[in-house]
Amino acid sequence: MKLHELAPAEGARSKRTRRGRGLGSGLGKTAGRGMKGQKSRTGASIRTGFEGGQMPIYRRLPKRGFKNIWAKVYAEVNVSTLNRFEDGAKVDPVALVEAGILKNVHDGVRILGDGELTKSLTVVAHGFTKTAQEKITAAGGKVEVI
Repeated sequence: MKLHELAPAEGARSKRTRRGRGLGSGLGKTAGRGMKGQKSRTGASIRTGFEGGQMPIYRRLPKRGFKNIWAKVYAEVNVSTLNRFEDGAKVDPVALVEAGILKNVHDGVRILGDGELTKSLTVVAHGFTKTAQEKITAAGGKVEVI
């Protein structure tokens, strides 16, 4: 086989439809655009959210409140979920993702104090609640803030 003999399989490639090329083509005259109206004209493009001149819904609805675009989103983990790890293990954001506890670290990991901890672990995270710190140290573990 030579390079010039290469060809796609029979029926794998179909010809592009040529619109507006006479009545016999099946897509002649109006070329599938219908009769009249804004969308039948050449160069017609209607922007997203346009409602034919009616006041669009995004302008009719009242705007309220404030969205802080600099707010940090923390991935939160309860103390009780840390029991999955072996005794004496070092638990950091990477270990939490590998264990399948977290999908995404976001802006950091925060440990919350819900539940009980039975194993002594070295927990490394971006933030801890007071109760979480107390429960980790009470179980014989260490708390490290990144």
